[in-house]
This record gives sequence, C-alpha cells and structure tokens, in this order.
Amino acid sequence: MKLIKNAYLLSAADINYEVVDILIEKGKIKKIGSIDEKNFKGEIIDAKERYVTPGFVDPHCHIGLYEESIGFEGADGNEATDPSTPNMRGYDAIYPYDVAFPEAVRGGVTSVSTGPGSANVIGGTFAVIKTVGKNVEEMVVKEEVAMKMALGENPKRVYNGKKVTPSTRMGSAAVMRRELTKAKEYYDKVQKAKKNKEDMPPFDDKMHSLSRVFDGLKVKVHAHRTDDIQTAIRICKEFKLDYTIEHCTEAHLMVEDLAKDNVSVIIGPTLGTKSKYELRNMSLKTAGILEKGNVEFAIMTDHPVLSLGDTRVQTACMIREGLSELGGLKAMTITAAKLNDVDDRVGSIEVGKDADIVIWSGNPFEFMTLADNVFIDGNLVYKREE
Repeated sequence: MKLIKNAYLLSAADINYEVVDILIEKGKIKKIGSIDEKNFKGEIIDAKERYVTPGFVDPHCHIGLYEESIGFEGADGNEATDPSTPNMRGYDAIYPYDVAFPEAVRGGVTSVSTGPGSANVIGGTFAVIKTVGKNVEEMVVKEEVAMKMALGENPKRVYNGKKVTPSTRMGSAAVMRRELTKAKEYYDKVQKAKKNKEDMPPFDDKMHSLSRVFDGLKVKVHAHRTDDIQTAIRICKEFKLDYTIEHCTEAHLMVEDLAKDNVSVIIGPTLGTKSKYELRNMSLKTAGILEKGNVEFAIMTDHPVLSLGDTRVQTACMIREGLSELGGLKAMTITAAKLNDVDDRVGSIEVGKDADIVIWSGNPFEFMTLADNVFIDGNLVYKREE
C-alpha cells in the first residue's frame, strides 16, 4: 500500500485544485480525501502540495512501431503493399525497448494508443499499452481498441507511386466503401450462420478483422482537410460506425458541422512546421475553438512526429492560445482514454482506477516544470534526481 499525502490534485474528474490524500492499494486507487496516516503501515509519499495529475494518455501515436534513431529496420507501422490491410495488428509490432518509452515516462505519459500509420486506406488496429514493461503482454491495457483508416495526401502519395488505386481522393473513398461493403456482407453471412452452420462463409482474415466495426470496434479516420473530414463523416454515417476523426487539422473551420453531427476528434500534432500542403491551416487556436464550440476532443502527439516527452508543451501552447487549463488536462487524460474505450481504467484519478499518477515540480503546463515522481499501476517507475 502507498499513501500520497498533501496532493494539490487535478484529477480530471470531480476533484480539481484541492489538496487531498490518495490511497493506493494493489495498483489501484483505493480512496481520495483526508486520510489519517497514524495507523498506516505502507509507504507514505508527501507531495508537499505540489501539483498531482493522472498520467497522460496519448490517444494516437506510433511509439514502439517507429523506433527512434532507426531507419527501415525499425519502421514497422505501414504495411504499404496493399491499400487495405485490416488484418494487421499494431500490437504485433511493438518493441518495448524503444528508447522513446523512458522519455515518455519522464514526460508524464503513462498510457498510449499506438498502431499503424496512414499509408493505407485501411491500415489495421491500434492497441493501448502502458509505457513501462519488459514485454508487450506486460504493458497491454487492451490489444485492439480501434481500426485505423486514412484519407487525404498519404494514401494518395503512396499508391500513386505504385501506379495503383488510390491515387486520388475519389479513389481512397472508393476503396474505403468497397472494403466496408465487403466486410458488411461477410458479417451478415456470419450472423446468419449462427443459426445454420452450413451457411458459414469461407474464413477471410481481412473481412473477419474489418467486420468487427459492425460490432462496435471503434474506427480512427486520419483526415486533415475539411473535404477529407466531411468524406470520413459521410462514410462513417453511411455504415453506422463508431468513429473519431484523427488529426482533424481544419476542425476550427467547421466547428458547427462537427457539433451538429456530434463528432469526436483527436487533434494534433500542432507544435511544429506545416510540413505538407494539407497542414496549411494548422493552428494552435483549434483546441480552444473546439472547446468553446462544445466539440469533444483529445490531443495527440502522433509520436514520433512530436516527441511524447513534449506533449504537455504542445498543450501549454494551446492554453496560451485560448484553451482552458482544465480543458487541456482532460484532453490529455480522461477524454483521450474515453476515445479509446479505456476510460474505465485510466485517464483520471478516481477510486477503482489504475494508480497512474504524476507528482510535478510545479504547474505541469509551465515550461520549466518537471515530473518529480511517476507511478504506473501504483509502482514508482520514475523519480527525478535532485
């Protein structure tokens, strides 16, 4: 058992900007409030009224699949040999010894959703893992949380170079519709075969994997521009999918449309240069505009595009440009967890959840602040040297 005393808590839930104690038992948060330590027999950590937050949750990155400082040998995020590869699982390519993991921990990141890139229209599934562990089975929170899809420049560029479809936005939309239509037909046959096994279709690994979106597996659609965002929404509504728009760079240009359709988005990375044409309207003001427009959003790094260790710097810049501080924290914690269907375990400091907790040297959104202590599942995984 551990007891964190005198925590100036930002829980991303009900208790914010209050000094409380946090009791940890068997890797879970047992109690929050005023806790008498007189008869407590476990370890006591005095937070000394420093800021305490949930560990950050990155809702979309490629850590462990695109290893740092390595070229082809460490690039395992895009099976760019077929525009539709729903049978790929990011979980099967994660390298736990990627040097980025300890850097993420030092930055207060305790969980990530990581998976395939955006070369393919349909790329495969994302996994949610903790950022500490000797093997992926030890790190996993959920093996498959979402099916990755992509529109816009990336699949166009990859497959135009191969002289196959898609080389246009029309082609990408057509591939997405074609594959979803085939998957729905496969799904319907499987459902029918539950009553009569003789009707079971031949096993198809691609359709078996993709058809799970009709049972509620979330879909992550990479889309930057308004036209790609609108196409993603159109197709997802057509097939009645549970989805988020990833990157959503031009979200601030269509806030009313997103709110009207109740679309949830995962924005970023925004800290950096406009490296391609479809990022020309990228803005640090987007988060604040979405918050004011009542659009649900989380904030990503897309690591290694932006280092996970710098995620709070990106959010601090968004706060500077109009996002509220608590809104920024929630976009990096509870909303990020919710949009990956793991908010029952991570994303906030609440009783019953995993004890993924960070004690900071100061306000986490101040540039000079550092993580003093990082706990994952109640275990101290990082302690800053004084």
